[in-house]
Amino acid sequence: MLSADSRFEATLHVADESWLTHAINQKADIVIADGEGFSEEDLLLLNESKLTRDSEVILFSSGSPNPSLDQAMMAGVSFHLRQPIDEGYLREILNELLEELEENHTESAEALTSNLDQFGLILGSSKPMRKLFRVVRKAASSNASILIIGDSGVGKELVANTLHLSSERRERAFIAINCGAISPELIESELFGHVKGAFTGAADDRDGVFEQAEGGTLFLDEVTEMPIDQQVKLLRVLESGEFRKVGSDTTVHCDVRVIAATNREPSKAVSEEKLREDLYFRLAQFPIRVPALIERGDDIIGLARHFLAARNAEENSEIELSEEAIEKLNAHSWPGNVRELKHTIERAFILAEGTIGVDELIIESPLQDDDESIPTDMPLDEVEKQIILKTLEENAGNKKDTAEKLGISVKTLYNKLDKYASEDA
Repeated sequence: MLSADSRFEATLHVADESWLTHAINQKADIVIADGEGFSEEDLLLLNESKLTRDSEVILFSSGSPNPSLDQAMMAGVSFHLRQPIDEGYLREILNELLEELEENHTESAEALTSNLDQFGLILGSSKPMRKLFRVVRKAASSNASILIIGDSGVGKELVANTLHLSSERRERAFIAINCGAISPELIESELFGHVKGAFTGAADDRDGVFEQAEGGTLFLDEVTEMPIDQQVKLLRVLESGEFRKVGSDTTVHCDVRVIAATNREPSKAVSEEKLREDLYFRLAQFPIRVPALIERGDDIIGLARHFLAARNAEENSEIELSEEAIEKLNAHSWPGNVRELKHTIERAFILAEGTIGVDELIIESPLQDDDESIPTDMPLDEVEKQIILKTLEENAGNKKDTAEKLGISVKTLYNKLDKYASEDA
């Protein structure tokens, strides 16, 4: 365990009692401990104490699934590192923590277990992800609006949730909405609420997401799918901290941190009039770009093993990845990013009988690379229909995942499916 004096010189404490009991009794700023064998009793003690509020806790383990350790991560442990420990990375973490202590910054983060290092709910050990960890840590300590930019499936909502969990607002609500999945006629009511009788069907007063997230964080996913006229109203509340419910003349004050996300390139979205330029600059006080999976190198296999370990723990099995399967995973471009990888491993797990080989790895894109799979003798509308239906089938009917993989809003997907249903009737 480390504590820092006015010069921030680290001192080591050793005790016969358990590291957790000793850490709670001491006033250490940083705790580094072996999390192997972390038990339900340890979890109860951790939850009853204020250790993760007062100290930065770094645990290391072999990486074996441990439900109690999972919950410890959710209870506010800062980092969970897998053995063998990268000493350079550990020094980097400690240097940053000591610098922040010197500036009187205190943060905590919550993480999930993984075969990779992690910060908050984000998993990864590659250089792009470690850079992302650092950016998220710095952004979390501010109250600035944030715009998360990244392709569908990279984990933008996990980044948003980590920002919330690592901020001073962590004890308050985290509210997430998908702007592309809400009818344009209802988006204002969804954001700001309405009073009884404001419109047909408004049988009671209703709080919008700004009120629901009071004191906490509001995550606006697919913000570029919000109608332009509603973007004006969003800009107004971001600048003034005030809004009115639909049908009301009363001004409501709010204290909400807004995090938005888009899978579009912001400059292109502005030029295509999908995003107001003034709203973009207001949202992007702190822009964060999440790397695509193909940019993350060894994280591809690390994540695959993480997803496989989770399924093995659920099913009490010991299914492994073959070397041939690893080669195939590394050779794929992963246009669907982490979401596509997760679904691929889950399908392979179901098919495998002991080892996942190349035959169990069903990796498909809406259109294959070979020319024969690209139709050249049918209308574009029919080609689009086949792609949408095929992608929906690959995602087991999950419309949100399908829409994100296709790069369209959920509302657009529903409209397309309704059209196909009426045509086939």
